[in-house]
This record gives sequence, structure tokens and C-alpha cells, in this order.
Amino acid sequence: MSLPRQPGIPHPRLPLPKGQPENLAAFQQWLSDAIPMVSALGISEMTRQGDSLAWQLALEPNLNDKGTGFGGALTAQTTLQGWCWVTLWLRERGIARDVVVAEASQRFLAPVTSDYRLVCTPAVPEGPAQLANKLAERGKGRIALTQQLYCGETLCLEASGSYAVLSER
Repeated sequence: MSLPRQPGIPHPRLPLPKGQPENLAAFQQWLSDAIPMVSALGISEMTRQGDSLAWQLALEPNLNDKGTGFGGALTAQTTLQGWCWVTLWLRERGIARDVVVAEASQRFLAPVTSDYRLVCTPAVPEGPAQLANKLAERGKGRIALTQQLYCGETLCLEASGSYAVLSER
């Protein structure tokens, strides 16, 4: 158990995986320590496959007054998942850098009425290669990502975001 976070003091980075696959359970624990609200979001599992990051989430901690998913919580989850996608992509390449969300938007399509899954992928297939090129050329870069939230087979929410990898300090 780590000490409570203090405003203005960065949380220590998680050591890079050094050529081994990322331990997503350890990453999720670090994420909960680094961003206190994460432990309240109901993330039960994180998986990565290719350029996709998927989360399984519980509805109960994200309920609104109508008994469906609270839009603010769902929005926070999509934004955070994009940040995690970029952070994990960098870590896989042995790069420890700060990542920030530059833009984010959501479109709510159907109510979230049960536990759900959230899937994050690059907005365009060449996005990761373009980000790698920008990092090599300029030391910083951006990538556009999309997130889709499903209850069973029903697409309930589509989100998009632009995430920036900052220059080394």
C-alpha cells in the first residue's frame, strides 16, 4: 500500500518491463496508486492483443440516478484507457515519457445497462508507425485513438481522443 498522493508531486514511474511482456495486473495496481480514482472505476481485467487494449468493467460502481452507466464515469474511463494505451505502447518499446490527453470526445449511443467491455485501438492502422516516426524525428508526437464500449454485442458509446507524448524533460 502506497502513501496518499500529494498535489503537485508526480507519482514515481513504474519500472520499464525490460524486454519482457508487461504485467498488466502490476500496471493496473500502479495505475490505482498513481491515479486514486482508478480503484473506484470497476476495472476487473485489462488485456492487450496486437494494437488493442481491452478492459472489462463492472457497472455497479458507475451507476447514475437512472440505474444505467453514468456518462461522466464512462467518459473518464475512455480518456484514461487512451492514456493507458499510449503509456503501455511506449513501455513496450522501453520508453518512459509523459503522456497527456490533448482532445477527447464521446458519443453516447445506448444506455449502459450491465457490466461492459471497453476497447481502445488506433484511429488509423498506421497511427502507431506515425507516432514512432514523430518520436524519432522530433522527440515528441501524437496519436489518435478510438474507444468503443459494449454491453454484450450492443455498442453503447464511441469515443475518440488525441494523446500527446511529451518531449523528454
